Amino acid sequence: MAARLARLLLLFGLTARGPASKMKVVEEPNTFGLNNPFLPQTSRLQPKRDPAPVSGPAHLSRLSGKCFSLVESTYKYEFCPFHNVTQHEQTFRWNAYSGILGIWHEWEIANNTFRGMWMRDGDSCRSRSRQSKVELTCGKSNRLAHVSEPSTCVYALTFETPLVCHPHSLLVYPALPAALQQRWDQVEQDLADELITSQGYEKLLRALFEDAGYLRAPEESESAQQEGGAQSLVFETLESCNKAHKELSKEIRRLKSVLTQHGIPYTKPAETSTSAHLGSKTPIDRAAEQLRGDPGLRGNTL
Repeated sequence: MAARLARLLLLFGLTARGPASKMKVVEEPNTFGLNNPFLPQTSRLQPKRDPAPVSGPAHLSRLSGKCFSLVESTYKYEFCPFHNVTQHEQTFRWNAYSGILGIWHEWEIANNTFRGMWMRDGDSCRSRSRQSKVELTCGKSNRLAHVSEPSTCVYALTFETPLVCHPHSLLVYPALPAALQQRWDQVEQDLADELITSQGYEKLLRALFEDAGYLRAPEESESAQQEGGAQSLVFETLESCNKAHKELSKEIRRLKSVLTQHGIPYTKPAETSTSAHLGSKTPIDRAAEQLRGDPGLRGNTL
């Protein structure tokens, strides 16, 4: 009796629902492997290239292979020294953003000091790639202290570490191999002896840092490759500068002669000597210890 009653109730329910309707299929973008919340965040990232080799002061290489995170607002930032910088949106949205803000590229060097780490070639942002600059400052422990976006798609990070607390811990000269240190010594001497100009000095130093792996060679601009393009008036030696000056003076005299022949007036510029253009040079006395420094690191600070 009970079984018959159950069959009647089932039949009544199917009759009340009417004919079966087709299931509606909703197609959504396939985000598996990109923003799938069930995958680890690192599995969603698709870097454009491999990071550059580890370089710089030897005591900072112990940071390689480690990552440090900071949560600000609804975003989690992660800094992996000599690897990359990433950003992860901490929400339950189906398309929560996870992206790369830069891949380890090169150091920023100024005044014989490693000023910061540049992470470039991050995820696309409008017509360019995201990039980040990481400043290393003294701190009691290794931690990512601050993240900001001073301009669109360009991020600024502050990383605190006891590895840079000594005033000489970020000097460039001590980090160089002996052969490149001798090369730098020669460049300094040539500048003091006025054998090279300040532009030549900067160019030679950059080449030295590129050979050390601290800087990456800049891409050649297309405009510089065009035939007949304007040449940059940068001279590596005083001899090449004087030669160019003589050629320009010869051309000026020729143009003056043409103007005189056709009776065209011209204004004569004030006479200036070559030395006035170049400025007075005095030998630069740079003490060896000022370049060499002393990292002052004792023991393992990690």
